[in-house]
Amino acid sequence: MPLVRISLRKGRSIAERRAIADGIHRAMVATIDVPAADRFQVTTEHDENALVFDANYLSIARSEGFVMIQITLRRGRTPDKKRALYRAIVENLAAAPGVRPQDIFVSLVENEPVDWSFGDGVAQYSPG
Repeated sequence: MPLVRISLRKGRSIAERRAIADGIHRAMVATIDVPAADRFQVTTEHDENALVFDANYLSIARSEGFVMIQITLRRGRTPDKKRALYRAIVENLAAAPGVRPQDIFVSLVENEPVDWSFGDGVAQYSPG
C-alpha cells in the first residue's frame, strides 16, 4: 500500500525510468514487507527549475542524475527495516539503470490505516 513518488530531471529514457521504479518496488518487497502485487507509483520529470536540490548538502556530491523518492506508507516499520530499505534502493538503482548512490534521496512519510482509501469511498484498512 505504499504510494511512491519518483521525481527526476527530464531526459531519462523509458527503460531508465522503468528500471528506477522497478528497483524501488523490489527493495520495498524485500525489506519492508510490501506484497509484490501492491504497487502504486507516480514518476514525474522536471526541468532544472522545477527539481531543486542542494548539490553538496551533508557533503554528498550530487549530480544532474539526482533522483528524489518519496514513499508514503503506514506507520510501524522499525528503524532497521527503514535503513535496509534505503540500502536496497541504492543497490538496486546502482545496478540498473546505473544511478550514482550519491544521487538517490529517499524520504518516508508515515500515516495511519484510516488515511488510505483504495476505491469505493471506503477506508479498507480501517472500516468503520
